[in-house]
Amino acid sequence: MNSRALSDLGSDPSIADVKLFKDAMASFPSGVTIVTTVDDRGEWWGFTASSFCSVSMDPPLVLSCLAKTAQCHTAFEKASRWNVHIIHDQQQDIAGRFATRGADKFAGGAFQADRHGIPVLPDASVLLRCVAHAKSDGGDHTILIGRVEDTQLGPRVPTVYFRRAFHGFSDTFV
Repeated sequence: MNSRALSDLGSDPSIADVKLFKDAMASFPSGVTIVTTVDDRGEWWGFTASSFCSVSMDPPLVLSCLAKTAQCHTAFEKASRWNVHIIHDQQQDIAGRFATRGADKFAGGAFQADRHGIPVLPDASVLLRCVAHAKSDGGDHTILIGRVEDTQLGPRVPTVYFRRAFHGFSDTFV
């Protein structure tokens, strides 16, 4: 097993240490979300996030992490609302597109505007409509914490991301 104490990394970790840390994080299976918003000009923005979790039940809070280098960062920095979509295995291509810099994220017409103009993926496994609760510095990411105003559950089982690949579940998990 390849190991090194994180405390040994200091403020200037080597490329090998960064790769090892990335490999370790990729070895933690996580759900896959697409987070969307709309800017004040009506332009749709979104990103794929596997850094997602619940924060609180009262009030209901969830968090996603967004790279500060993402093209949509400014839109989310200013956003007062966003939608979180937990995707299923038939939506892996959409998640890949939303994770690709410069891609036409909303190509294909799968999204529809909700009453706030924010893009919604209607057949997601889960849809969480959020109002901004907090935005915090998270190193090279911004931590977006949203207060969930509405939750919708779909019939499909979510997909997971593990070791840089999507993995679907069989219907035995339903």
